[in-house]
Amino acid sequence: MSHNTFGHLFRVTTWGESHGPAIGCVVDGTPPGIRFSEAGIQAFLDRRRPGQSRYTTQRQEPDQVRVLSGVVPGEAEGELVATGTPIALEIQNVDQRSKDYSDIAQRYRPGHADITYDIKYGVRDHRGGGRSSARETATRVAAGAIARLVVPGLTVRAALVQIGTIAIDRSRWDWSEIDRNPFFCPDAETAKRWADHLDAVRKAGSSVGAIVEVVAEGVPAGLGAPVYGKLDADIAAGLMSINAVKGVEIGDGFEAAQLTGEDNADEIRTGPDGQPQFLSNHAGGVLGGISTGQPVVARFAVKPTSSILTPRRSIDAAGAEVDVMTKGRHDPCVGIRAVPIGEAMVACALADHYLRHRGQTGRI
Repeated sequence: MSHNTFGHLFRVTTWGESHGPAIGCVVDGTPPGIRFSEAGIQAFLDRRRPGQSRYTTQRQEPDQVRVLSGVVPGEAEGELVATGTPIALEIQNVDQRSKDYSDIAQRYRPGHADITYDIKYGVRDHRGGGRSSARETATRVAAGAIARLVVPGLTVRAALVQIGTIAIDRSRWDWSEIDRNPFFCPDAETAKRWADHLDAVRKAGSSVGAIVEVVAEGVPAGLGAPVYGKLDADIAAGLMSINAVKGVEIGDGFEAAQLTGEDNADEIRTGPDGQPQFLSNHAGGVLGGISTGQPVVARFAVKPTSSILTPRRSIDAAGAEVDVMTKGRHDPCVGIRAVPIGEAMVACALADHYLRHRGQTGRI
């Protein structure tokens, strides 16, 4: 299987399967001298880790990361210094239950990549979906922890803004709230509603979709290139590569279609420092594929988890019509754990474009 690498100068190659012995990634292109630690990477992995609440899969994985190469010890305890060579990261799988998937070894889950993997490759890993499992995304979060350090002053944060039909009240947005509830929700009142809603979804053996919003601040102006190297295109591609993502928008996105030219235009004045100052940010921090210096804002839609207990009509590998219900441990809303994954993908895209811009223009 090809296409396991993303990025140009900051390149990340992921490997491993949901029910294999381990998963991991190789991060190539990290500038020498970047300082980090396993503990720093672990903090991001712990946010994505399964089994932390009744609203996510109860698979118990510590997601303990191990740095295998590309570093030398720093002066501080636990500090690692990137040498500029490939950084290999490994995460052991310790809580697989492959027998849970024996009933679907020859059956295709509706809405899942089971059938397309079989059509393309003639073989598939039915044990948790193999490479199509969200388990693979843990390695992206690890890579994203390093990517955040490449762009000086960069901050990337994300929040869940909608589950099913229940959206947050943006007037109550509080970034500090996302660490106080199990949903990464910036609105405490909506988080309570989501809890009741997901309890009902979980008890019914069903699932529901969600929308995640990612905001990157401290993005330098000038990242991205015209036509085929657009920053927003690469961000969209990175977010669309996340399992179960079916839609991405930048800035106002599809809502921009309802605006007039006057409303949509991000007017400009000269700021106190003599630099351009935008009066709004409908464009989401990107114009013509190039960053404006404003916060980069992206949203992505995550479909409901395909593995559900409710029987759904399908076929098996021989073409016989069957009903499929999936046992095992699954997220009633996979969008919850997609929050740190979205952050990681945006961070990786920004790190890559930062290095590309510096390489082409010699300035940042």
